Amino acid sequence: MKGLAILIVLAMILKWNTTTAQKADREFVREYILPERIVVMSDSNNFRNWRYLVSESPNQISFENRNYATITGSKKGSYIILDYGREIQGGILLSCASTGSGRPEKLRISFGESVGETMSEPYDSISGGSTNDHAIRDDVHLIPNMGTTEFGNTGFRFVRISVPDSAALLRIQNIKAVSVYRDLPYRGYFRSSDKRIDSIWMTGAYTVQLNMQDYLIEGIKRDRLVWIGDIFPEIKTMHAVFGSHPIAARSLDLIKNETPVGRWMNGIPSYSLWWMISQREIFLQKGDTAYLKTQLPYLAGLTAELRKYIAVNGSEKLPGWRFLDWPSSQDTTAIHAGLQALLIIAMEASRDLAIAAADKQLEKLCTESITLLKTHKPAPGKVKQAAALMALGGLYTAAEINRNVLAVEPLSGISSFYGYFILQARAKAGDYKGGLELVRKYWGAMLDLGATSFWEDFDLAWMKDAARIDEITPAGKVDVHKTYGAYSYKAYRHSLCHGWASGPTAWLSEHVLGVTVMEAGGRTVKVEPHLGDLEWIEGGYPTPFGVVEVKVKKLPNGSLDTRVKAPKGVKVIM
Repeated sequence: MKGLAILIVLAMILKWNTTTAQKADREFVREYILPERIVVMSDSNNFRNWRYLVSESPNQISFENRNYATITGSKKGSYIILDYGREIQGGILLSCASTGSGRPEKLRISFGESVGETMSEPYDSISGGSTNDHAIRDDVHLIPNMGTTEFGNTGFRFVRISVPDSAALLRIQNIKAVSVYRDLPYRGYFRSSDKRIDSIWMTGAYTVQLNMQDYLIEGIKRDRLVWIGDIFPEIKTMHAVFGSHPIAARSLDLIKNETPVGRWMNGIPSYSLWWMISQREIFLQKGDTAYLKTQLPYLAGLTAELRKYIAVNGSEKLPGWRFLDWPSSQDTTAIHAGLQALLIIAMEASRDLAIAAADKQLEKLCTESITLLKTHKPAPGKVKQAAALMALGGLYTAAEINRNVLAVEPLSGISSFYGYFILQARAKAGDYKGGLELVRKYWGAMLDLGATSFWEDFDLAWMKDAARIDEITPAGKVDVHKTYGAYSYKAYRHSLCHGWASGPTAWLSEHVLGVTVMEAGGRTVKVEPHLGDLEWIEGGYPTPFGVVEVKVKKLPNGSLDTRVKAPKGVKVIM
């Protein structure tokens, strides 16, 4: 009987663990998507009945189904490029009704976030070829006779199918994209009198949703990694769209557990600062005191370690790789100014968490560090990224930073990562109209080029003679994806789905819709809409208690008619 009891207990534990794992995985769905169109074929003679590739057909091969396209090889090389209509995380499903030889045949499958990328050679500097780093986007595969096979785990919108063997013949029933994503309701939402702004909000939301894989990664093609600095705008967007989600804490814990105090997260001191700031954000959104207390030993140790790098005159002296973002990485003066402010913001985050956990010793260390840091005020300079941090860190007033730096040639010197913090500083200065214009013109320009998710980097200067990413580059036009990019994202290596670029989504919900969480767990929120030049807005912000819904209309006299519906348990400050 004792042995039977042990077996029953073990079975119950196994069932519980299996059930828990299944629950965790139920968010993930696999959606099969037909190509929306065929971009180009090398020669129509080598692709017969191609219309079947854009028509629905079962994934199951059968003897009776004759609705297939016939693809043959040629000495010149046969290929076809398919467009699936939007950025996708996943691969393709390919159903082959039969091969001419009755044996497996080879197909080369090249994924691309742009049409041009599908036509590039991996690691080829001449063609600007995208690499196979982090995910295999270009390889030759064996296709079985009368079989269905899946290939790929990367980020793409376009696929190029080419036939290496000139004598090959394949009858293809399907080439469907397999989209793998978390099927989460968009609890937050945003609508306004400007459809362009609405599209930008939704594109940022979709960009982050694609990057919510097992962890909150940075990019679904390249940089499929958890970068703690880059994750902060993603967390902000996730909270504005989906609400609190365990993937945020899971991602922060992954890097924390690999980085003992005394080393820097991702090898970058500023990224350890972003860990502290992100911890405050997830605590504010969910209010999980039990989780916070598990983080306190590391938080206290990291805070004490950082205190070693504040000089007696209050100047930060962070060692190692001194990094804000790539476009500012060559300006050591701007980096010091930005790190000075970022260290203040991180110490403020640590102090807030210490207060929430009633840790007086940590609170005292943070308060003393903040006071010392604020005695040193580097010149703000003209680099917008650093200047924005200085406004947010309180070293200078947001009004003067906005007037002297951010609003001067406001569309230049922006990065898709730090663009979020520039928007935050402009909102702090009360320049909501300027912030909206930046959102429209900078992030909106990516949409004008065919983007369905936001990019690792972007410069409005790239718009000159630019071709869209969803077409073969016409004569006299510039292939933006191939031509631009720098540092680790040159040419086609450049990621066109990067979570750090989603900032406008979070910014619009917080500052234009005007919902700010004031008390941990969303128990108290402030609603203070700023329409700028918009005529009306409506939207929702998710809290653990439910969605706070806001409708605002600008009246003829310029005043706002604001209506708020809050769930039970949420106090609203107007």
